[in-house]
Amino acid sequence: MTPQIALTDAEDDALRDVLHNGLRSYNDEKIGRNDRQTLTIRVDDPETGEPIGGLAGRTSLGLLFIDTVYLPKSLRGSGVGSRILAMAEEEGRRRGCSKAVLYTISFQAPEFYKKLGWQVFGEIAPKPPGATRIYLTKDL
Repeated sequence: MTPQIALTDAEDDALRDVLHNGLRSYNDEKIGRNDRQTLTIRVDDPETGEPIGGLAGRTSLGLLFIDTVYLPKSLRGSGVGSRILAMAEEEGRRRGCSKAVLYTISFQAPEFYKKLGWQVFGEIAPKPPGATRIYLTKDL
């Protein structure tokens, strides 16, 4: 039997589940343990209680991954970003992580992360220029 192969730009939740679960099972079989866990920090509007920003990440096999961080302009520079990153780092340590990793884009917040002790370990500059991906790590 020859499998059908198709390229698409459509979202596909069923495929995402197959990929995620298949790789998870393979990794668990090879490593012999499953310690992956989601990490979310929610920042809510004090008047509405609705989310206005926060942090999304995960921990797995001794690493804290920071996947997404967003705050509205009104909160940038207020200390909230530093606070939520510190919370994530502390939770990573509590879960047994010794290192953390994230990436940002050159026009986003690389200097913010560096100021908090994160160190650049790689960059990818696509063409045309203007959106260099900057990969950072931190010992926890």
